[in-house]
Amino acid sequence: MPKINPYKISDSNPSPSSVAVELPLRRTGEAEVQRRRIKIAHIITLLELGGAQENTLYTCENLDKNKFDVLLICGKGGILDEKTKNIKTYFVKELIREINPIKDLIALVKIYKILKKEKPDIVHTHSSKAGIIGRWAAYLAKVCKIVHTFHGFGFHDYQNFLIKYIYIATERLTATITDRFIAVSHENITKGLQNKIGTKGIYSMIRSGIKLQNYQTQIDIKMKRQEFGIKNEKVVGMIACFKPQKSPLDFVSVAESICKENANTKFLLVGDGILRNKIESLISKLNLKDKIILTGWRKDVNEIIKIFDVFVLTSLFEGLPRVVIEAMASGIPVVATYIDGTREIVHEGLTGFVTQPHEIEKMAERVLRLLNNPNLCEKLTSEAKKRISEFDIDLMVKQQEELYLSLILLD
Repeated sequence: MPKINPYKISDSNPSPSSVAVELPLRRTGEAEVQRRRIKIAHIITLLELGGAQENTLYTCENLDKNKFDVLLICGKGGILDEKTKNIKTYFVKELIREINPIKDLIALVKIYKILKKEKPDIVHTHSSKAGIIGRWAAYLAKVCKIVHTFHGFGFHDYQNFLIKYIYIATERLTATITDRFIAVSHENITKGLQNKIGTKGIYSMIRSGIKLQNYQTQIDIKMKRQEFGIKNEKVVGMIACFKPQKSPLDFVSVAESICKENANTKFLLVGDGILRNKIESLISKLNLKDKIILTGWRKDVNEIIKIFDVFVLTSLFEGLPRVVIEAMASGIPVVATYIDGTREIVHEGLTGFVTQPHEIEKMAERVLRLLNNPNLCEKLTSEAKKRISEFDIDLMVKQQEELYLSLILLD
């Protein structure tokens, strides 16, 4: 007997992006069909200031409301919690970054109960912890389709071998209950397949996006520089969470090397996090207190980045760093580590400069070359701007809509 798809298409000759959807009533015993929106539940660990979090919030707010009904499940205490005012949100306080068997189990049960109550058609998870707990909760709740975005992987080459293996084994197992993976870079797909996480057929590539026009508008640069007490100095900046992955201590070391050659330079480190005390200690040790400005978390990143003469990113690993796209869209030359998704957007001598992680002197040399050569800066930024259209956040949302519809309608 052929499998019957309960999801009916109302258009006689539809495309996934243009159909209206007729779905069965949820009440048991009713064969009648009604038209309603597809319900999507997004799950993410914590709404910190970061690309995965901002993209998830933007998706929740901007999915086509005629076709989709959206809810969000996340941990509590992130800096972006306040941005959920217009989104139906469930905060699960036990959903935290750290591994905690008791809290993890409670989070699993709570998310399961929310999903049983809400009955979403699709669960879409983000980040490593929520990706595991959320997908298993969705599986136990018998959610029709389960999607996960790899904004980066929870395992990396800087981990203890046993811990890395546990992460990979967990991802492999959870892949068996996942209908579709979204990757933000081709490197993500390659890395996933190399580690036998799912099969090639369930991966889709959707770039992490930004609101391009927000970074292409003019601001009063002089006034913004005055806000940080910057006069005629050159400005080198980095925007990142202060965590080991971003290696912000390397930025401080790069600043020291640059100051030896060009004392007329200021450094802005925008962000905060668990490494702040170590950063402050290193700044003090290297006598750079009058050179490096720690701004803390800021909501005006699209304006701050405009006062940079050079943008730097010292990360050890990434999925695809949105902040590099933000710098390119703002017309700021980039020097970044040659890792994962970064290597797909920063090309040596063409759209920016790259180094290997921890190559302090080489990174400092690249920055100095840009500070001393405005024509080179113009050449790199001009080429970079030609290559960023695929990172438009509204394109990202549209591609996700098409994926959701294809999962439901073409099953």
